Amino acid sequence: MPALDGLRLRHLKPHLEADGAVLLLLDRHGENVNTLGREVLEELEAVLERLRIEPPTALIIASGKTSGFIAGADIREFTRYRDLEEVREALERGHRVFDRLATLPCPTVAAIRGFCMGGGTELALACRYRIAADEEGTRIGLPEIRLGILPGWGGSTRLPQLIGAPAALDLMLTGRALRPKEALRLGLVDRLAPPETLIEAARALAHKGASRPLGRRLWARLSNAWPLRPMIALAIRRRLRSKVRREHYPAPYKLIDTWRRHGGDPARMARAERRAVAELAATPTARNLVRVFFLQERLKGLGGKRAHGITRVHVVGAGVMGGDIAAWAALRGFSVTLQDREARLVEAAIARAGQLFEKRVRDPDQRRKASARLRPDVDGEGIPDADLVIEAIYENLEAKRQLYEAIEPRMKADALLATNTSSIPLAALLEGRSDPGRFLGLHFFNPVPLMPLVEVVRHDALPAERLERAAAFVKSLDKLPLPVAPSTGFLVNRVLFPYLLEAMLLYQEGVPAPLIDRAAKAFGMPMGPIELADQVGLDVAAAVGRILADFLGIRVPAGLEALLEQGRLGRKTGRGFYEWREGKPVKPPVDRAYRAPEDLEDRLILPLINETVACLAEGVVEDEELADAGIIFGTGFAPFRGGPIAHLQSAGAAALKSRLEALAARHGERFQPKRGWERFL
Repeated sequence: MPALDGLRLRHLKPHLEADGAVLLLLDRHGENVNTLGREVLEELEAVLERLRIEPPTALIIASGKTSGFIAGADIREFTRYRDLEEVREALERGHRVFDRLATLPCPTVAAIRGFCMGGGTELALACRYRIAADEEGTRIGLPEIRLGILPGWGGSTRLPQLIGAPAALDLMLTGRALRPKEALRLGLVDRLAPPETLIEAARALAHKGASRPLGRRLWARLSNAWPLRPMIALAIRRRLRSKVRREHYPAPYKLIDTWRRHGGDPARMARAERRAVAELAATPTARNLVRVFFLQERLKGLGGKRAHGITRVHVVGAGVMGGDIAAWAALRGFSVTLQDREARLVEAAIARAGQLFEKRVRDPDQRRKASARLRPDVDGEGIPDADLVIEAIYENLEAKRQLYEAIEPRMKADALLATNTSSIPLAALLEGRSDPGRFLGLHFFNPVPLMPLVEVVRHDALPAERLERAAAFVKSLDKLPLPVAPSTGFLVNRVLFPYLLEAMLLYQEGVPAPLIDRAAKAFGMPMGPIELADQVGLDVAAAVGRILADFLGIRVPAGLEALLEQGRLGRKTGRGFYEWREGKPVKPPVDRAYRAPEDLEDRLILPLINETVACLAEGVVEDEELADAGIIFGTGFAPFRGGPIAHLQSAGAAALKSRLEALAARHGERFQPKRGWERFL
C-alpha cells in the first residue's frame, strides 16, 4: 500500500482491498476495547494525510476487536490533563482529525458492530456513510452529557445537521443509545447488514452510495435555521427544567444554548462546541460525574473474570422482589424456577414477567425464549438441579430459618444459597445452617429492572471463591456487585433509613410533605424521601425501620404506624403520605405563608452522611470509593456531588461535623457525630 508505506502503526491496521478500497481496522494495542486516545488520533491523522495525497477508491473504518466498534474517548487520559489548555488541545486535535476524515476526497464508511459511543459516534458522523450490524449487541450513542460535558469532537455540530435538531438534541440530552433499527429510522445510519457480511455491505455502500430522503434533508436544514431554533430551544429547555437544575447539571443547558446561538452555522457551532466543553470540563459537576463513571467501572470489575458456573436458578418467593429477580434472571439467559406457597402468587409473578419481556425485548422469538426460561414451580422441584437458590420471602427471621431447613437437604453440594433480606442480620440467618460456607446475601433493590446495584453480603465462613462466584453471577445479570459486611442493614439501607425516618419525623412535626421532598430535590436527590417512602411501600419501610431502629439509635415515627393502621401503604394501595393517581403522587399545594425550618436540609442529608462515615469506620465496605459508589447506585444520591464522602470532603468535614453537633443540641442524640469522623478532619 504505497500511500501508507513507512508509517509505524500500533493501533491501526490498514488493508488494501482488491477494488482499491482501504479497510482500516482500529485495534488499540494492549486494550480490551477501542478508545480514542492521543496516540490513536495521531495515527489516524497520519493515515488520513497520506490518503488525501493518494486517495483510495474508498475508506472503510471498522473495529479489529470483538468487543465493539469504539467505546469513545479515553476518559482515563482525559482525567490526566493538568489544565484547561491541555483540554483545549485535545478538543482541537479531535476536531482536526475528524474534519480531515470528513473532507477526504473519496467515499468514507463507518462499519459499526457492537458499542459505538461518544467519540466513536463522532468519528462515524465524520464519515460520508454509516452502516451498522443488525444484531442485539450493536448500540450507537453520544453519552457525554452523563460525564457533565457535551460531545466535543463535532458531535453536537454534525448530528443536528444529519437527523434534525429535535431528535439530535434528545439523543444528546438523554445520552441514550440507539439500537440499529432505530438508528436507521432516524437516519443516523444509512444501512443495516447481517454482522457476518458487514464489511462486504460497507464496501458496496461506499461504491454505490446512499441517497437520503428529500423530506429528511429539508427538515434537518429547517430545524437548524434561525426562525425555528429559538422555538425548539425554548420548548426543550422547558421540559429540561422539570428534570434537572442548571446549577446541578450545567451541561444540558449549555448544549441547548450553544446550539440555539450557533446551530445554523457549522463552523461557528464547532468553535462554540469546543469552548463549551472546555468550560464544562472545569466544573465540579464534570469532575464528579467522571469520578462516578470510574466508580461504576470499579464495581463492574468486582465481578471479576471467574466463571460463576451458574446456569439454573431457583427463586423462593413470588412477591414483587422475588418475582422480579426471577424475571430478570430469565431475561439475562438463566433457566429459572419460581416457587411460592400458592399457584396464584406464582402466576401473578409470571404475568408481570411477561410485561417486562414485552418492554425489554423487541424480537418476538427472543421474548418467547425468555418466557420459556421462567417456569412456575410451586412444589420446588427445581431445587435439586439449581446452582443457586435465592430466598426472597417476607422479612421474618423464623420463616426464613424454617424455609432453609426445608430446602437445604434438597440442594446439590456445590449450590449456593442466598437471601435477599434487606435488614435481618446475616448472623441470625446463619444460625443452624448445615453448610454456612455456601450461604450469603444477595440484596437486590426495588424495582429490580431499574436499580443497578446488588449488595453481595459476605461473612467469615464464606470462602473467597464463593464470594467471587456470587459477584460474577451479579455481573452476568448486568448489575453492579458491591461486597459488603453483614452489618445490620448492610450499607444502603443502613445509610438510607435515617434519611427516610427523619423525613417522616419532620412530616409528623408539621412540615408539609411537598416541602420536604422539594428540599431533598434542591440538594440533588432524584426523588424526595416522602415520595420515595410511598414508592417503597410504607409497610416495607416500617418493617425495615423497626429492625434498624435500635441499632441506629432512631425510632419509627408514630405517624407512620397510624398510616399503616388506616391501610395507607403508599403507591400500591393508592394512598400513603400522598394520594396516588395513575402511578403519580398528587402533591397538595403548600401555603405560601409557611416558612420551612432553616435546618430542614441538614436534618435530611447529614444523618445520611453521618451513617456513611460510621459504615466506613466499621468496615462495612472496603473504602471511601465503594461507599460513594454504593450510595449513588443504591439510593440515587446526587451524582453531581460525587457521593456522600466526596460531598463531605468538598463541603469540609469540620463544618459538617459542627452542624451535626448543633442539630444534636437542638433535636436529640440521633444527630451526634458517629465514630469515624476523625479520619476526615
